[in-house]
Amino acid sequence: MKKWAFVSDFDGTISKKDFYHIVIEKYFQQGEELRKQWKAGEIKDIDFLSTVFTSIHKEEQQIIDDILNIPIDEYVPAFIKHVQQSGGDFYVLSAGTDYYIKHILEKFNITDVKVFSNKGYYHENNVHLDIDPNHKHYSERYGIDKSKVIKELKEQYEEVYFAGDSEPDSHPAVFADVTFAKDSLQDLLRERDIPFVAVEAFTEIEKYLVEKGLITS
Repeated sequence: MKKWAFVSDFDGTISKKDFYHIVIEKYFQQGEELRKQWKAGEIKDIDFLSTVFTSIHKEEQQIIDDILNIPIDEYVPAFIKHVQQSGGDFYVLSAGTDYYIKHILEKFNITDVKVFSNKGYYHENNVHLDIDPNHKHYSERYGIDKSKVIKELKEQYEEVYFAGDSEPDSHPAVFADVTFAKDSLQDLLRERDIPFVAVEAFTEIEKYLVEKGLITS
C-alpha cells in the first residue's frame, strides 16, 4: 500500500471560476435561469452541465482559448510538484469534464496527474459528455460518483487528502482522511458535522501538510 495521495476538485478549487460560468457569461446568457433551477434541485447536475456545454456553438480553437484563460490558484502547479517530490500522488476529481481539465494541465506542464472526471469531447461546435452508466464510478446525478473514487483510493493509500469547494464535494469528504474545504463546502460540512480544515488557497493546504511532515519545505 502506498503512503499518501492528494485529491482535488477542479472547478472552484484548482480554478478560481467554474467553466460553466464562463460559458454562460459568454455564450449562453439564458443559462442563468437554468442555473437557478439546478441550484434549487430541479435539474440534475449532469443534465445542467450537458445543456450548458452544448450551447457554446463555437469553433474548437475558440473553446480551447476560453479554457486556457480559466484563472487558477497560481500556487497549484508548485503544490502538485511538492506533493509528488514528497512521495505523494496527485489526482484531479471533477464532476465537470476532463475535456477542459486536460488543457489546463498541459498549459502549466503538469504531468503524472490522473484525472477522474466525466469524459468530454468536441463535436459540431460544442462540448459533449460521454457518460457510461456501466462505469464503476457512475452516478446518475453527477455522472461520476466522487465518493466511489475516494473509497477506491483509500484501498490503495494509507492516507487520502481531499480538497473541494461545493456540494458534490460534500460526499467524498465523508471518506477522506482530511478534507480541505473552500467556500460553500465549509457550511455544508459544518451542517452535517463532518470535520474539515477551512482554507482559501493551496498555500494554506501546503502549510498544513508541511506541519504534518508530509511535504518537506
